[in-house]
Amino acid sequence: MKVLIIGSGGREHAIAWKASQSSLVTELYCAPGNAGIAQYAKCVEIGAMEFEKLAAFAKKTEIDLTIVGMDDPLVGGIVDLFEREGLRVFGPRANAAILEGSKAFSKDLMKKYNIPTAAYENFDDPQEALAYLETAKLPIVLKADGLALGKGVLICNTLEEAKAGVKSIMMDKQFGEAGNRLVIEEFITGREVSVLSFVDGKTIQTMTSAQDHKRAKDGDQGLNTGGMGTFSPSPFYTQEIHQFCQEHIYQPTVDAMAAEGRPFQGIIFFGLMLTAEGPKVLEYNARFGDPEAQVVLPRMKNDMIQVMEACIDGKLDTIELEFEENAAVCVVLASDGYPLHYEKGKEIRGLDRFQGKEDYYVFHAGTKFDEKGNIVTNGGRVLGVTAKGSDLKAARANAYKAVDWIEFDNKYYRHDIGKAIDEA
Repeated sequence: MKVLIIGSGGREHAIAWKASQSSLVTELYCAPGNAGIAQYAKCVEIGAMEFEKLAAFAKKTEIDLTIVGMDDPLVGGIVDLFEREGLRVFGPRANAAILEGSKAFSKDLMKKYNIPTAAYENFDDPQEALAYLETAKLPIVLKADGLALGKGVLICNTLEEAKAGVKSIMMDKQFGEAGNRLVIEEFITGREVSVLSFVDGKTIQTMTSAQDHKRAKDGDQGLNTGGMGTFSPSPFYTQEIHQFCQEHIYQPTVDAMAAEGRPFQGIIFFGLMLTAEGPKVLEYNARFGDPEAQVVLPRMKNDMIQVMEACIDGKLDTIELEFEENAAVCVVLASDGYPLHYEKGKEIRGLDRFQGKEDYYVFHAGTKFDEKGNIVTNGGRVLGVTAKGSDLKAARANAYKAVDWIEFDNKYYRHDIGKAIDEA
């Protein structure tokens, strides 16, 4: 079958790599793709938000399955358009992708269906939000309602910080239209865990756990980013916790969406906080996490395309997900200055050192070919260096060994990805 992947980041590279291993796939395309994805797929110069052009390409090329990797096109309704055009597509429709597209919607859903989450209030008026903060307990969390590239969350320790955050999000529009509405949330503490899942509208099958590192600098300091690295599995995510989440979070979320007339087919990403009172939902995403996909997919034994086909056909209950009994760690190589100001166009050296090395991967997030055919940096997050090992400590050692194989001017990375495993 012919498969088209929509997106251009490290997540889409991981999806393309996994799809290329499927016995079902004969031809692989990616729009727009990047220099790494070009190893597995023919890259097509169509933007992820150019829905009509993408649908026309899928028809002309006789694409059998389109996989939407990114949040923006999902929330924007690309699945609805593809379905109207008679095209087979993996991902939630717009009315289900709102689970990620609106934090206010997802919080209200959890409250209505008694899914554990932090206490919160939604605000459309910045003055009302400022007034609420006067009596709120600190620290407190501010969340832009809409999509903000994983950066629309502020943790405020003082009233002054919180007021400045409201101004930044709602009045100065730091995150654009995403800040038209604001969620003010109780600050909760504990271990963070990410759990990805396949969903067919009624059945949910969870994948192995992972843990992301959002902050730019070592020790979880610095600004929020799209993710600086991750590891899988989480040693803190026990079978007991899994059973609780299955009963009180995972299946209830799928059932709630169906009850609301928004059946969800695709990927639900559960961002969890393991609090002293039990697991609570921090956030939902409507697609694979990035960089979580870069550690989860390499450990997945199943043919990913078969699983996606089962989701579309409502037959996920016939599939049993299987994962390797090992571990994986991903360290993101970024451009120094990310997520604010950074330079692009730096030549990347050492990528060839990954060829033929089992259990070592380099997933491209922000790369392109220059006019000489060299691979150069083209974003804040440039590469995700992933390695597997017999356990988390071995995988971490392997990942950091592989980080040294790659060089480019202004290369930057965190040195403590997976350090939490030492405390497990």
